[in-house]
This record gives sequence, C-alpha cells and structure tokens, in this order.
Amino acid sequence: MQSGEMEAAQEALMRFVRNFGLHQPDRTPCGQPLPVSEAHAMVEVAREGRIRQVELARRLRLEKSTVSRLVTNLAGRGWVHRETADGDGRGVLLVLTDAGATAAARQADARRDRLTALLDRIPDDQRATVVRALQILAEASVEPS
Repeated sequence: MQSGEMEAAQEALMRFVRNFGLHQPDRTPCGQPLPVSEAHAMVEVAREGRIRQVELARRLRLEKSTVSRLVTNLAGRGWVHRETADGDGRGVLLVLTDAGATAAARQADARRDRLTALLDRIPDDQRATVVRALQILAEASVEPS
C-alpha cells in the first residue's frame, strides 16, 4: 500500500468514527444511552434467545471478567436473566427478560433507522459498493488465530 493510500484510509476511518459517534463510549451508534459493549451484548443475546456467557465473551472479543461486569449491568437494568446451564453447574446461560426484549427491539429499530438514514445519503449507484466495502473491511479486521 502506498503512503498516500494509507493516510487517506486512516483519515477516512477516523472521520467516520467521529461522525457516526463510535468514539463516544457512553452511547451506541444508534444514539441510545447505553455503552457500546452492552448494546453489542444485547444484539447477541436477542439474536440467540439464550446464549452461554462464555460464548458471548468469545463473540464480543472481550475478557470473561469484562463480560461478567457487562452482564451484571444488563441484569441490573432488568434486561438479562442468568440461568445455570443444563448439565453444567458452572456454566451461565443468559436470557433476555421481557423488558430486555423490548429494549433490544427498540435498539434494533433505532440502529436500523440511523443506518437507513446514512445509506440514503449515499448515491443509489454507489450504495452496493459501499456495503460491500464495509463487508470486506469487517472480514479483513478479523485477527488470524
């Protein structure tokens, strides 16, 4: 990669992070007053219905202790309930409460609305290219194991 390309990519990524609000640790990209890590956890629990806490840590790429605190916060909000995993006395299973399902749906709606508004500002003939570029960037950001 040439130096100019790297600098342009870095500048564009930094501008996107700032403009979209990703650098604000106490707000999700959809503008909900919730830490980004908790918002991502809600997405995963809502998607699965029930998920082991250790699996949530793996998906979020966070340490077990960090996820434990995060889940404690979600439980404190009344959004997540912890259960003992079947056949494993040490395993913790996470389930959304009714209030959690409502909160997750509200967050999903806000996220969808914000992304729709963003994509609507991209010319029609370039939208698919932008979406594909985001997919490629996400795939490239996966650390080799």
